[in-house]
Amino acid sequence: MDILPLASQIAQEQMRWTQEWHLADVVVPSGEGFLCLVAENHSRNYKLWHEEDLARRDDIGAEPVRDAKRAIDRYNQQRNDFIEQMDKALVAALQPKESGVAFNSETPGMMIDRLSILALKDYHMQEQVDRLDASAEHRANCQRKLAVIRRQRADLCGCLQCLLDEVRKGTRSFRVYFQFKMYNDPSLNPQLYAGRKA
Repeated sequence: MDILPLASQIAQEQMRWTQEWHLADVVVPSGEGFLCLVAENHSRNYKLWHEEDLARRDDIGAEPVRDAKRAIDRYNQQRNDFIEQMDKALVAALQPKESGVAFNSETPGMMIDRLSILALKDYHMQEQVDRLDASAEHRANCQRKLAVIRRQRADLCGCLQCLLDEVRKGTRSFRVYFQFKMYNDPSLNPQLYAGRKA
């Protein structure tokens, strides 16, 4: 694996990808480095965001909304899969302690996923700030929200870097926390296995 990027680099890349993907098709960088896993996770959040916008429309009929809901399930499963892959890669690279130190309840992969969502919130709130067809009050309100989003991104980025540094020093640890999403699994979701023979 490549050298692990700093948390600030991860956050910068998430913002860059968000801006690029709004101008052209989503293209995830190829390769096997850690940033490729980050990009895969971020691309799923990006697609989720836009499918969720579509699913909330009530003027397009039931079929497009149903298709969007199915896509949301698929992208959410993939998003969680990439959180786990990021955490597995970090465990391999950092070799966190198995015992004897405090454990973080939120993994680095979960924090990177939250940074991804905040990057999308940042971009879309900035769009609202820049809307020429919106009232001055709306834009000012969105500007206040954008400042909070950016503070949250900065705080979370600092927390992620602190966790990674402490894991490297052996003073804090984490484990891969598997999500075990049940809704997509035909053997675990009663609505999918009801009436079928096991």
